[in-house]
Formats: sequence, C-alpha cells, structure tokens
Amino acid sequence: MVVRPGTLTTFQDSGRPGMAHLGVPRSGALDVVNFRLANRLVGNETANAVLETTYDGVALYFSSSALVAVTGALADVRVNGRIAEWAMPLYVPRGGTLDVGTAKAGLRCYVAVAGGFQVQPVLGSRSRDVLSGLGPEPLTEGQIVEIGPNSTRRPVVDFAPYLPIYSSTLISVHPGPRRNWLSKRGEQDLFSQSFQVLPQSNRIGLRLGGQRIEGLFDEELASEAVAWGAVELLPSGEIVVFLADHPTTGGYPVVGVIDETSAGLCAQLRSGETVTFTRSRLWRGTID
Repeated sequence: MVVRPGTLTTFQDSGRPGMAHLGVPRSGALDVVNFRLANRLVGNETANAVLETTYDGVALYFSSSALVAVTGALADVRVNGRIAEWAMPLYVPRGGTLDVGTAKAGLRCYVAVAGGFQVQPVLGSRSRDVLSGLGPEPLTEGQIVEIGPNSTRRPVVDFAPYLPIYSSTLISVHPGPRRNWLSKRGEQDLFSQSFQVLPQSNRIGLRLGGQRIEGLFDEELASEAVAWGAVELLPSGEIVVFLADHPTTGGYPVVGVIDETSAGLCAQLRSGETVTFTRSRLWRGTID
C-alpha cells in the first residue's frame, strides 16, 4: 500500500519502442542504467516494472515480506524507520514499511521489488507517459499495488558502487539533421557556455536557459520526426533536449542529438543545475 506517494512517482519499464509511426512515444524509465540495476539487485528480469520517484521519494507498506532495492538518486532509505542500504538488496518483513527519502544528489530514484509491480499494461508497457497520458496513473496515497510472483532466480549482484552525480555536467552532442540552421555564432555559443536547467523541465524534456543561441529561421520548417536526445532550437534562442516522453514530431530545427551515454545524467539533473555541451567526434568542420 502507498503510504506517501511523493511529488511524482510513476510505474516505468522499458517503454514502448517501435511505435513512433503511430504517434506513440517510447517513454519508459529515464535513467535506464539504474532502472536495470534495481531489477538485477532483486533477481528480476531487467525489463520488469519499477517505481520512478521524483525528488522527494516514496513510502510503501508491505502486507507480505518482500525483497526490494533502491537505486538512482542518492537518498536515505529506511525499513521500519531504521536506516538501510542504498543500491543493495533489502528485506522488508511482513507488515514493514520502506521509506525512500528526499534526494540528496540527483533527482530520480528507482524502486524495484522481487516479482515486479503488477499494474495493467497499455500497448504492451506499464510505463506512464506524462505527455500522452498513456499507462498507469501516478501513485496516490492509500493505493494498493500488487506484486508479481517471486522468481526462483537469485540476484546476480549483491551491491553496486555509487557514481556521484555532480551539479555541473558535460554532455557530448552529435550533429543533428538541421545543424545548418545554426549560425556560425550560434554554434559557437552552443558549445562555449553553461546552460541552466529551467523549472519547466520534466520527463518530456530538459528546458535549458542561457545566452540566446542564434539560428537561421529564414524559412518555415515543416513538422519532422524527433527522437530521444534531440536538441531542438526554439525561435526564442532557447534549447530543449527531448527525453523519454517526447512528442514524436516537432516543428523546430533539431540542431544536435546528445549521446545516449548521457541519458542517465539528463534524468538526474535538477532545476537550477548546469549543463555544458561538447562536440562529439561526429561533429566535423564549421558552418560557413
């Protein structure tokens, strides 16, 4: 049972890949590495549904004993009020409470339970898509959530080293299909400054503020397909980096695409923190 749902706690799995042609975003866990790790720590298949919290965690009451694990953002984890380990398998006894506190570093925690959380899938996934509204609703206080049958598999790992998440992050960017819509000055400014994560950021995308990026908007761009990691340049000169719940099409030029190794970093950036872009090896030459 959900004792404290937190600001935004959603069910997430590996999402709905391959449905963009139907207008359905991929969605799924934002921090894929920590999502898979949480499942591995409790012996689940890596695609089992978990809980993805946002900043202030979640508290759950268990009517039967369970094996759980918490990964992602660094936060205090307690079982029946006693401090417990982060990123390790934890035993919660029957009638026990798991409490994941406010994130100290990073933004999103992943809570896995042996057997996985059992909610009704939509289009083959239990992920909540905040843009389209597909998938199970976010957690609410008093909600009863079923757990699947515990697998006979033993966890393949018993602990996981923690990689600190810093407030200033360097992210590699590949050239996008509309790179030529950047002016020469715009390209320089894209890579020579630190951008601040704005409060409007969410699972759909990171909204970044900084010095205006100069673009060449001499013609109107028809809507085009966009993918995870697309760096979209708005007419205002602001930047949006699309994340898991992004729309399948967009009407502004995609001037870059962030490297997939930065997915976890983007998932853990908080409002007010900074990010700096660096050219990938694929970014060649200059704009004439």
